[in-house]
Amino acid sequence: RLSYFLWSSMPDQELRRDAAARRLQDPETLLRQTRRMLRHDYTRRLAIEFTCQWLGIRNFDQLDEKSERHFPQFRQLRGAMYEESVLFLTDLFQSDRSLLSLFAADHTFLNEALAGHYRIPWKPSTNRSQRWRPVDGVRRFGRGGILAQAAVLSKYAGASRTSAILRGDWVSETLLGERLPRPPQNVPQLPEVAPAGLTERQLVEKHSSDPACAKCHERIDPYGFALEGFDAIGRARQKNRAGQPIDTRTTLVDGTEIQGFEGLRQYLLSQRRDSWVRQFCRKLLGYALGRGVQLSDELLLDRMMEQLAENDYRVSAAIEVVVLSEQFRKIRGVVD
Repeated sequence: RLSYFLWSSMPDQELRRDAAARRLQDPETLLRQTRRMLRHDYTRRLAIEFTCQWLGIRNFDQLDEKSERHFPQFRQLRGAMYEESVLFLTDLFQSDRSLLSLFAADHTFLNEALAGHYRIPWKPSTNRSQRWRPVDGVRRFGRGGILAQAAVLSKYAGASRTSAILRGDWVSETLLGERLPRPPQNVPQLPEVAPAGLTERQLVEKHSSDPACAKCHERIDPYGFALEGFDAIGRARQKNRAGQPIDTRTTLVDGTEIQGFEGLRQYLLSQRRDSWVRQFCRKLLGYALGRGVQLSDELLLDRMMEQLAENDYRVSAAIEVVVLSEQFRKIRGVVD
């Protein structure tokens, strides 16, 4: 179970030896193996199968929903966009970084093509093994964390324009774990290109003014408006294709006024920290156990939250609580 949780694969010989000798019954041995395994290259599989799946970007490199007329470069970049996210999330586990770095990070992983896409200066290397490398100080270029990664921004956008609705719904439901009511039937589809004279934001605002739609949209659209400074393939922008200025100021449903990506980042790291950290814990626990989280798991979720707060939000703190839990180590209904 430990191996399929952390590596999505069979245990290696070292883990088999400890299991055969029943040494994994000892919590210290179990934790030692957990820490060893998290440092292994196989942890990339945890990043893909758990984190990318949770964020909704797994297999992003196969996404084929962008307009070639509007974004002819997307097909050549989508693999690099996905690899950035996979490397970033793998490093989260391997380096035992703070969970807060999901939003607060000032680093990412780039190759030359993606650095150009982000307009981040790139010094080519003659070493082919350094085609991909970690890059620090990316906040000054308006990047850092998953909110500003092209894979996320592209996935939650339309074929030829941004979508504040898709991005806002992703923040609300995926990150914060909020449950939204089902949309009413026969909701008209928005056009793929904003009509002349309207920005993408104005198009959404016009649609969301319908009283039947407003209740949900007032909760999700403001998150998406904050990310309008990125186009449908994640490029930073100040104007849209028609030359109209981009407005990223917005007021969230709780009355908080924020501006742009940076404002949303700070809001998630401060006022909504507990919401998205608990959502991460809930998804991690469900993935580790291979089942939905139940009411009886709430105390374990509380313990994961406590350990994260006491250990500078190091991601291993949550993983170790799961691994040592009765839910993980025992089969329900079986008495020792």
